[in-house]
Amino acid sequence: MRIVYMGTPEFAVNPLKKLDDNYDVVMVVTQPDKEVGRKKEIKYSEVKKYALDHGIEVFQPEKIRLDYQNVLDANPDVIITCAYGQIIPKEILDYPKYKCINIHASLLPKLRGGAPIHWSIINGDSKTGITIMYMNEKMDEGDILYQEEVEILDTDNVETLHDKLSVLGSKMIIDFIPRLESGDFTAIKQNNEEATYGYNVTRGDEHIDFNKTSREIFNRVRGLNPWPVAYTTLDGKVFKIYSSRISDKNPSGDNGEITNIYPDGIGVKTSDGEIIITEIKEEGKNRILVKDYLNGIHDKDSLLHKIFS
Repeated sequence: MRIVYMGTPEFAVNPLKKLDDNYDVVMVVTQPDKEVGRKKEIKYSEVKKYALDHGIEVFQPEKIRLDYQNVLDANPDVIITCAYGQIIPKEILDYPKYKCINIHASLLPKLRGGAPIHWSIINGDSKTGITIMYMNEKMDEGDILYQEEVEILDTDNVETLHDKLSVLGSKMIIDFIPRLESGDFTAIKQNNEEATYGYNVTRGDEHIDFNKTSREIFNRVRGLNPWPVAYTTLDGKVFKIYSSRISDKNPSGDNGEITNIYPDGIGVKTSDGEIIITEIKEEGKNRILVKDYLNGIHDKDSLLHKIFS
């Protein structure tokens, strides 16, 4: 089984490792290198780093729909994608004997798109999972081949759920390939009427709206932790919010108003009660627990009745 693997971020590394350990991964296709920081240092994708460390050929087209001949020349039996980041052209999709299959981090047709892990938490879903699917020319609309679920816990954030799903995806792809070879599976067409979308998170999505419920805010905070991180403003300064917990109180005041000071956090009025912010990063400063932030304030009561916006 000759495999071309197409992926980019850390999420895609675990499946690549499993495939490399068990099959012949003849090429990795990943997004072009990026320049980062003021010094414009070149940054490789996590998938490229793995490939280089393990002697796998790397191909990095700017636009795969225009530059794909190297993939065909690799003569793959199957192409496996995982968070690659570009739409795959028909010339590639039609080429391999066993077609092109994708590892997607949601229970399709729910949460098609580039940020399904974030939105599964932000939306307050009780479960998510991995879907292995055939690829077509549309975004995450191919036939479903194999799915497994995982529970989303209140203790989960993007990082913990990302890691769970990456491990699950690597297990599932290794389980599925023998079935792919033998034909021991049923391809199930997606019901487009049930489709929802988890598009890439925008700056607007990161802003906390205290007019929402405490549960909605709690979910948004953990659904953006540790990247790209929810934020609000206080006294004209941006505060990134890394963690919170739901209070059992329902104080009076305007939504966004600081209503209570707790040993471990700052209570803020929401539409149905209070959310307690427990870990922050003030603009220009380091990430810190709110209890430590409060220790640096002489008159803690001076925070009361200020408004987060």
